[in-house]
Amino acid sequence: MSNCIFCKIIAGEIPAEKLYEDDNVLAFRDIQAQAPLHALIIPKQHIATINDLQPNNAELIGQMFLAAKQIAKAEGYAESGYRTVMNCGEAAGQTVFHLHLHVLAGRDLSWPPG
Repeated sequence: MSNCIFCKIIAGEIPAEKLYEDDNVLAFRDIQAQAPLHALIIPKQHIATINDLQPNNAELIGQMFLAAKQIAKAEGYAESGYRTVMNCGEAAGQTVFHLHLHVLAGRDLSWPPG
């Protein structure tokens, strides 16, 4: 998608502080961090929302969560705990319509969120 900020990050047109990358997934620090660790994990394939997922995307979603696990460990939060969040749609707080998984850690996170 030519106007998608996350697609531009994947293409290298917009800089980002990368935390993880493989053939299918890219993770970087959120520039509007809500916790000491606030990473965004995105598929390199443009998928707008959870509602746009297809059965053949199941492995990709698993790869995103495995990247979250690796980032949490590398950043020192695997043992103390971290939160993963994926918003779907405007009412849920999705502001960039390219599927992304938030990884938050480093402060007490209340429940319920929002």
